[in-house]
Amino acid sequence: MLQRHPRRLTAAVVTLLLGSAVTAFGVAPLAPDAADLPRRVVTESVTLLSLDAQLQALETHAVELYRSDLTRNSDTADTLLQRLGVDDPEAAAFLRRDSVARKLLEGRAGKMVRALTSEGRLAELVARSPAETSAQFSTHFTRLTITRDALGLQARTEQAALATEVKLGSGTIESSLFAAADDSRLPDPVTMQIAELFGNDIDFRRELRRGDSFTVLYEALTADGEPITWNQASGRVLAAQFINGGRQHDAVWFQDAAPGGKMRGAYFGLDGRSKTRMFLASPMAFSRVTSGFAMRLHPIMKTWRAHLGVDYGAPTGTAVRAVGDGAVEFSGWQNGYGNVVILRHPGDRETRYAHLSRIDVKRGQRVEQSQTIGAVGATGWATGPHLHYEFRVRGQVVDPMTIARNSESFTISPAARSRFDEIAGSARSQLAVAPATAAARFE
Repeated sequence: MLQRHPRRLTAAVVTLLLGSAVTAFGVAPLAPDAADLPRRVVTESVTLLSLDAQLQALETHAVELYRSDLTRNSDTADTLLQRLGVDDPEAAAFLRRDSVARKLLEGRAGKMVRALTSEGRLAELVARSPAETSAQFSTHFTRLTITRDALGLQARTEQAALATEVKLGSGTIESSLFAAADDSRLPDPVTMQIAELFGNDIDFRRELRRGDSFTVLYEALTADGEPITWNQASGRVLAAQFINGGRQHDAVWFQDAAPGGKMRGAYFGLDGRSKTRMFLASPMAFSRVTSGFAMRLHPIMKTWRAHLGVDYGAPTGTAVRAVGDGAVEFSGWQNGYGNVVILRHPGDRETRYAHLSRIDVKRGQRVEQSQTIGAVGATGWATGPHLHYEFRVRGQVVDPMTIARNSESFTISPAARSRFDEIAGSARSQLAVAPATAAARFE
């Protein structure tokens, strides 16, 4: 005999086996239909306070206000609090007196400050700035907190982890890449990554055109949910697209397991070809170029002669990097070159880095691509701080941009191809959204 519990079984289909026959029975719902339930309307009158009474209540209500700003080099305790809407002599005195609170106005300007006030008095102040140690600079930030309790004002500092937030940006070139990026509110480090990514595809000195456009998907670093304002720390570009002269160039970040199981990452085009080639397009991070590979008027000799290389104008001390793996063939002083480093690369290729203020490598030393080998200076025959860079193939000087663009690249391994295609497809879809989003924002 089949039994059922009347409270638990509201609907079912029961199958009984009688010999070889199968019979299905539908059990009707036991719960009542909501439309058949009785209804009751409750009406209650509400008496509103008069307008005068409401205004009086607002006057007696303590209003708490938040205000944010950045610290300035010229700030004092009084001027900073005044900009934050704080009218509190006790708080100003505390900022001058307390050893921890004084850090707010010490060191570099640009600290992100948010103050909570109640009736003009400081209730809480939180300041965020770069981490105090270089080891944590790109992953943490310093949080300075000032609070008021029954004992008065208290201050403390701590190191907290930065968080990442994926953002999408796009822009159109009117005058320069950095100007377009500023208009799009992209952080400078993200702009520099874009220039690095497409440096082998686009000669930003000569090939950038008005109307060119870019789209970028990147990680924005945040401190307590607020985008950080210090430019030295930045998140990674996850995917980017640059349209130059009608030609589209793409890049996507992809990580794969290296020998030994360690994960390694690099940028690839959507076709799977590596954006990292055997030679970088530039021996420095994105910089303005003062003299290209062509004829020029020699600044000292005052005669027209071939300029066998590229000059990069940059402040003294700017890091200079090796454009490719190789060995140090010469390191020291050499006539008009001043302090110079000469690297030997596979395929009878050689690179020269001249006028250095500092040399960081020794003869015979092996170096890797992007490794710092010295710093920009004005040694030798130089009228100002800059780097003179040459690329030679079998002893003949060639245009380094041409070499970088045509140097060897790599492809995704067959085993990782399907996973890469999935990531690349997702990146393509997200990048396609940016132009439409930007157009809607300005309509």
